[in-house]
Amino acid sequence: MKTTIIYDASAYHEVLKFSLGQTVITKAALSVLTTFDIMYAINRHVTGDWGDLSQEDKELNDAGLSPYSPDRLLSAYKSSRGEKFWIITEYDRSVTTILLPSDY
Repeated sequence: MKTTIIYDASAYHEVLKFSLGQTVITKAALSVLTTFDIMYAINRHVTGDWGDLSQEDKELNDAGLSPYSPDRLLSAYKSSRGEKFWIITEYDRSVTTILLPSDY
């Protein structure tokens, strides 16, 4: 079961690299992440700051931003309590999911 989070990106319209689509979070992630953790990570994700990924994975994300060959975008972050979590935006930009690695 996923819970929908409403995210207003209008303040960031000039630096947004892509659309998030519907933004959802898993129950497990919602139980361990703070609102600050979630919003800070979403802001980083949507501006192309991919977080704790290898250089190769960051380059794959950058390539996935192309309108000619869009791909799924993955970011990895740590919460203020040190909990690892991911944000995944689907290739068609219809849905962005915030989840723990154990949710995958």
